[in-house]
Amino acid sequence: MSEAAASQRSSARPSRREQPCYAALDLGTNNCRLLIATPAGRGFRIVEAFSRIVRLGQGLSQTGRLDETAMQRTLAALSICSEKIARREASPVRAVATQACRQAENGPAFIAEVWRHTGLELEIITPQEEAQLSVVGCLNLIDHSTAAALVVDVGGGSTELSWVDLRDGALRRHGDQLRPDRLPIRAWLSVPMGVVTLAERFPETPPATEAWFRQMVEAMKVHLSGFRHADHLRPIFTAGRGHLIGTSGAITSLAGLHLGLKRYDRARVDGLWLSQGDCAAAAGRLMQLGPGARAAEPCIGPDRADLVLAGAAILQAVQELWPCERVRVADRGLREGILLSLMAQARQDRHATCRSVQTGLADLTHG
Repeated sequence: MSEAAASQRSSARPSRREQPCYAALDLGTNNCRLLIATPAGRGFRIVEAFSRIVRLGQGLSQTGRLDETAMQRTLAALSICSEKIARREASPVRAVATQACRQAENGPAFIAEVWRHTGLELEIITPQEEAQLSVVGCLNLIDHSTAAALVVDVGGGSTELSWVDLRDGALRRHGDQLRPDRLPIRAWLSVPMGVVTLAERFPETPPATEAWFRQMVEAMKVHLSGFRHADHLRPIFTAGRGHLIGTSGAITSLAGLHLGLKRYDRARVDGLWLSQGDCAAAAGRLMQLGPGARAAEPCIGPDRADLVLAGAAILQAVQELWPCERVRVADRGLREGILLSLMAQARQDRHATCRSVQTGLADLTHG
């Protein structure tokens, strides 16, 4: 490379001080996902993303332990994440693990193994924090003309539901400045059932039937129907003044199928509004396709072919118990929530430092 070209390339690349990289890693029951981003206004610009289906929780519902082969798959994916984080010199980094590691008898031992092999400090977060961070990640998709939102995060091993009260407008005015634990989440529920656990409990025997699908819906409804802490918000949904936000690979797959996409397009899927009828129609089409045809669908693929109907069943169970005509699809969630929280904390720390310096200068001036 010539000296002039090298100089031009160096000047075009922002320094780390000017453009710090933040990293968020989400290790779930089914997926390992990484986002590396730089701040951009109140949001961020993604500089690198990685996602791999690792099925860490495969067989967990039967054995109570993480499978050795699944752990090796996951370690391979986490090694890639560690290399990407190091290459980007990302800091701070927050890496979290969710339901599979929470539930597994050998979850803590696996976390220690990850540290030894990759240097990543995985943190097993609580279901409540998982729900809060998912809401943070979806803040830009909330429709503030409504009175409430129900954010449904469908994972591999669990489903988190968060009822968000929008009536006083505080979230619209101060949403990006609120800590995750200060959001107007009036009720939340973590159901220990996700697409992997539901699909393992009700294995598909082609051809898929409506009766088999209803079994999955009813199994999910059992977990939801006894929850009473959100009942004070029920009149809002009954009156049609609430909306759902669905975040998961299964729900984005439903959206891609609804749109008839020839290849997955996040720009068209993220933020898409679906009606309750649209969701039911997509689920019906999935059953007609069969596993092989589902695997050939560009927005589903072989890794999700056996899980996407379980995701549709979970969504339908929620819709039946919380009647809501509109569902907004979110191709975002926990990782984005982690990034936004890290960046908000950095802004608060900078402001606190500035105030401290100003106070010190004032004391010197008047001393």
